[in-house]
Amino acid sequence: MTDLGFHHVFKPASAPGATTLLLLHGTGGDEHDMVPLGNLAPGAAVLSPRGKVLEQGAPRFFRRLAEGVFDVEDLTLRAGELAAFVRAAAAHYKFDASRVVAMGFSNGANIASALMLLHPGVLKGAVLFRAMVPLEPDPLPSKIGTRVLISNGQLDPLVSEQETERLARLLQRAGANVELHWQPAGHQLMPSDFAVAKTWLQSI
Repeated sequence: MTDLGFHHVFKPASAPGATTLLLLHGTGGDEHDMVPLGNLAPGAAVLSPRGKVLEQGAPRFFRRLAEGVFDVEDLTLRAGELAAFVRAAAAHYKFDASRVVAMGFSNGANIASALMLLHPGVLKGAVLFRAMVPLEPDPLPSKIGTRVLISNGQLDPLVSEQETERLARLLQRAGANVELHWQPAGHQLMPSDFAVAKTWLQSI
């Protein structure tokens, strides 16, 4: 679908008032890539947008200047667009806006973190796969009231353990309840990522 500001896929929940998973792909993905992960939360609705920024033809959710170096001005703009999209989608599809949980991979995880830091209240929770610090707002929100699962790889050449821990501390300082899991992996996802995410989603 192309309405509401983003190309996207929406699948309604099988029960009224269920969680809506906001699925956010990595660089080069699209609105279909993450949809199968909706099965990690049986009964949940799925809202999966495509990033609007192109990097050599590869969709992303915000611009970067180099590997791991983000265009903070663009990131701030795009996080605002995504927040508005989530609110518009909740009104359009009539799902509970207070029960939106993001699940993002890499670039998608980073825009989810930015969404929590810049627009507290849009997300009830977030599953972040292979995430790094997107930006450090000044001032930092102190009561975002969000539950967060970070699942990163110990062997990831793009995201160091120090960077992962910096993200966890940043979100905690902003008032998030953060759970960090390490996977014996690089930047690619493994079955153990999905297992820990499924268990965590059952508790939110």
